[in-house]
Amino acid sequence: MERFEASALTTMLVVTDTVASRDWYVSVLDAEVTGEYGTSVVLRLLDSWLLLVEGGGPDEGKPTVHLAPPEDPDRVSAQMIFRVADCHGLYTLLRERGATFLAPPHVREGETRAFFRDPDGHLFEISELT
Repeated sequence: MERFEASALTTMLVVTDTVASRDWYVSVLDAEVTGEYGTSVVLRLLDSWLLLVEGGGPDEGKPTVHLAPPEDPDRVSAQMIFRVADCHGLYTLLRERGATFLAPPHVREGETRAFFRDPDGHLFEISELT
């Protein structure tokens, strides 16, 4: 094989309660549940896969890795960014659906942006080019 090839990319998020998180992603972000097994939930969000799993200790494939939701939501190493057509309108809709934003939309470097978190503290951004 000469180059990396794959058929899909899935983002995994570690959550404290897959049922509560599943319901939040479905009701707030219109995600579609495509499967559930054990304590895992597979969602389709836009054109991407999202896997929600509960935390746990090491196993044979990852003998030193502990899965855990964010301990401090203000210390972020990754976030998901949604490019949107109407940041203010979506901000209002998502707040009505239960999203908690860090601040109202603001303009920075040619974008109108607003940041919110899921119930476990994972960071999301809606961003509109201005």
